[in-house]
Amino acid sequence: MLPAFDARRRLPSEVDLTLLWSGLILLLLGMVMVYSASIAIAEAGKHTGNHPAYFLIRHGVFLVIGLIAAGLAFQVPLQTWQKISPWLFVAGFVLLALVLIPGVGRDVNGARRWLALGVANLQPSELMKLFAVLYAADYTVRKMPHMHDLKKAFLPMAAAMVAVGVLLLKEPDFGAFVVIISIAIGILFLGGMRARLFAILIVVLVAAFAILIIVSPYRRDRIFGFMDPWSDAFGRGYQLSHALIAFGRGELFGVGLGASIEKLFYLPEAHTDFLLAVVAEELGFAGVVTVIVLFALLVQRAFVIGQQCVALDRLYPALVAQGVGIWLGVQGFINMGVNMGLLPTKGLTLPLMSFGGSGILANCVALAVLLRVDWENRQLMRGAKL
Repeated sequence: MLPAFDARRRLPSEVDLTLLWSGLILLLLGMVMVYSASIAIAEAGKHTGNHPAYFLIRHGVFLVIGLIAAGLAFQVPLQTWQKISPWLFVAGFVLLALVLIPGVGRDVNGARRWLALGVANLQPSELMKLFAVLYAADYTVRKMPHMHDLKKAFLPMAAAMVAVGVLLLKEPDFGAFVVIISIAIGILFLGGMRARLFAILIVVLVAAFAILIIVSPYRRDRIFGFMDPWSDAFGRGYQLSHALIAFGRGELFGVGLGASIEKLFYLPEAHTDFLLAVVAEELGFAGVVTVIVLFALLVQRAFVIGQQCVALDRLYPALVAQGVGIWLGVQGFINMGVNMGLLPTKGLTLPLMSFGGSGILANCVALAVLLRVDWENRQLMRGAKL
């Protein structure tokens, strides 16, 4: 009995408990809030069978699948992830191309972002975020001797990202494009890209994004709606105005779990893109701060784990860990900014919390990979061989 007792005592030091519990709390809180935000639309929808727990049940199934996939992903060494990362990236690219084929990709609200799999839909752009982290880290490690060379280091990656960007913008999924570009550029910078080249690149990207907005009428409308949602509160500013009303109603501690008014057919996409607005209304400022702190802890732990990898001379795992941190941080920041009226409206979900099977699956696997990086670090520091 004594060895088993000792093993249990050593168990907490096997993984980063702050990272693990932050992720689990966000997943569980997300499940509660998805149920609360979706009851009304589930009861009223014909495709839901008027079942109030329709979205809760589906979200629960997605969460179980995500956790099983995470358990399997945790068993995979980072060496293996590095070997298969180019193939995963190619697979993601093929899936993005399949979405655009008429009759194969599924249209929802004017966007073609999903592949119908019978009982559920697959959104390849969510998986591509994970594949971009794994591939960009591998690419950076392979190009490390040439990181100061624009032609050898940056241009091949730029070509790959442009190809992915073209497919994403065809869907259109501008939000996913921004996140994937942020991941790739962030990993390249952390891998040793010159600060001057990085600054030039940022200027070019800002100019490119500005052009994409100017030439696209619906993106221009979103910008103007974001700047003054109340000037057209029943048109282009509708979503943001109701999100702001939800934040205002919540005040310090909220109106109470389940008591939101805005989720009652006023706030569109309440259980997906605007879940934080429902959190703000029902749980108040305290609830929003809790969510922000949990995300901050996730990102902070990702970068600390990456720094530990660097100290252990493990460059690929370091870039993967920090790439996951960039992904969750950037997407979380954009979603929160949109909900609070700080950024233009974008179709990006809140990682780990919003309804969506592909997003939950990709997020759970990403956290598992991050926990694996940390676990391998701890094994090496104990003198074990991987």
